[in-house]
Formats: sequence, C-alpha cells, structure tokens
Amino acid sequence: MRTRIGRGFTLVELLVVIAIIGILVALLLPAVQAAREAARRSECTNKMKQLGLSCHNFHDTFKTLPPAVYVATNRGIGWNDENSFGPPWTVMILPFLEQSSLYNTTNPANVPQSITNYVQFQKTAAMGSNDQNWRVIRSTVLQAYRCPSESQTDIMGDRAGNNWARGNYGANTGPASDQNATSAGNSPLNNLDNGVNNVPGGGVMCINWGAGIERIEDGSSNTVMINHLRSGPVSGDMRGCWAFGKIGGCMTGGNAVGDSLTPNDKNCCSDDMTGCSDRPDIAMGCWSGGDGQAQARSIHPGITIATLGDASVRPVNNAITRNNWYFMCSRNDRYMWTDQ
Repeated sequence: MRTRIGRGFTLVELLVVIAIIGILVALLLPAVQAAREAARRSECTNKMKQLGLSCHNFHDTFKTLPPAVYVATNRGIGWNDENSFGPPWTVMILPFLEQSSLYNTTNPANVPQSITNYVQFQKTAAMGSNDQNWRVIRSTVLQAYRCPSESQTDIMGDRAGNNWARGNYGANTGPASDQNATSAGNSPLNNLDNGVNNVPGGGVMCINWGAGIERIEDGSSNTVMINHLRSGPVSGDMRGCWAFGKIGGCMTGGNAVGDSLTPNDKNCCSDDMTGCSDRPDIAMGCWSGGDGQAQARSIHPGITIATLGDASVRPVNNAITRNNWYFMCSRNDRYMWTDQ
C-alpha cells in the first residue's frame, strides 16, 4: 500500500497569510478604537447632562444657579487666593448629584457647617465666612466629574502636599478677560473680530453669584453653562481639579479673548494658572505666572462638549469662530451664534 503524505504550507505561503492577517488587524483596529471613543463620548455626554440637571435642581431650591465659587471678599480675600476661597459649584451641587453623604460627611463633624457658613451669606452683598473645613473632601475621587476619555485623571493635583482629585467639567464664568471680570454677575465689554465691538461678556456662574434662569438674557438654550476641561499633565498643574475653585480648576473663563481663542486651541500660554505646565503640543498651552484664563478642552477628537443653560448637551467643533464661541459663552451678548 502507498501512504499519501499531506503537503504542508511553504514559508512563502505562511508569510503571505501572516501579512494578510496583519493588514486586516490594522484595518480593524481604528474601527474598534472609534467605537470605543464613541461609547466614551456618549458616557461623557450623559455625565454632563446629569450635571446640568443637578444645577437646575439647585436653582429650584435657591432660585439661582450655584455660584462658580464662594469667596469671602469682605475679608480682603482675592478671587485668586487659592488658600482662602470657599466651596465651588461642584461642592454645592453634591446633594443634587446623589452625593449627600459626601456633602454631609462627619469626618470632621464641622464640615457640613463649613459649607453652610457660605450658603447662609448667599443673599448678602459681601460674604461673611471663610471657613475652610470643607476642603477635607477635596481628594475624594468622583466618577461623576471624570470624563472617561481623559488620560490624566489618576494624577492628583498637588499644592503644598495637599492632593486634589481630578475632574473634567467647569462652570462657565464668562468669555471676558478673567474670572474676576464677571464677579457678582458683571458684564465687561469686549471688542471682537470684524468690527464687532463693545460686546457684553457676562458669565452664567460667577464669583459669589449664580444667574437665575431669567438672567440668561440670550436664552438658556443659547448659552453655555458647563464646559469640558482637561486635567493638568503633571501633579503641579492644577487644571481640572473638581473642587479647586479657581479659573482652570473647575471653571472656564476669558476663553474667547487675548491668546485664549477657541476650544482646544494650541496657542502657547493660552490658559493662565499659577504653576501650570505649558504644553501647546498637546493643546494644553498655559502661562504659569498668574491666574486669569481657562479654555474649554477635551480629548474627544475634533470637539469639546458643552452643557447649555437648559441642561441640553451639544458638541462644539474646534473650528468654531472666535466670535461665535464668545457668543455661546456670554449670557447677554445680544448676538446669535451659528453652527460651524
């Protein structure tokens, strides 16, 4: 009897098969990555929607949106004094974000009173409290404030040995020159492109002041309430710390003037925040010599995401013009932005 011996693959055939598999994997991988990013973007959108609804629930209780941050200004404290600012909006909406246990934490026991000390002065001309015990919650990691696409959220922001947990969402304090310019609801005037001059740039949530819905003169569906932020790339860069009540920490501002122009801009020194790291190569340009500006930024390809004043959520294209971006972020510019 003759035994038939099966013929195996030649080396060339094996190499061709491996090459074909490699090409198929190379073609499939971007599709898989795109699908994953689409899922992360959807989750981020849902989180921003919940933040918008939480701000509206705060409004239902206090008749205004939460202030971007409380500052005891009657004690001579400046808005950029990072050792003395009070709780920001992200702390104030915790009870409306299913985080009452954190808001009412009893370790130490005076933390609830620390927050209440600011709330009770909300309707006065000058804040009368500078209780800093609320800061004990600053290092608590909250997934509600984290974008799932953000790669830097595991790096704690550090100042003088104090860790601040990262976050990616910031109150819109207005497109004017800095956070202080819209303090108490002020609306500074700015000159924009193509002869558009003296345009008001009031914010929606400002220092010691949150707009009532009726105070969003351009319409709540036309005005940004919450912007997307990116976390600082190193621990000393405090951008994107959810309880850090400074421009760039948990709020945007001055983000359509000067060298801070449009979402995800790649300008050197675009943001202004003490101690930050200037990384225009990753669209995180920043001047570290002071505080004043913070641009909306995200790692979602080609866009940022914004929660509008009616709690709806929409993407904002990086290609939006500076004027339109200014109009979107001002509550009372008198102009209507158009889609890009």
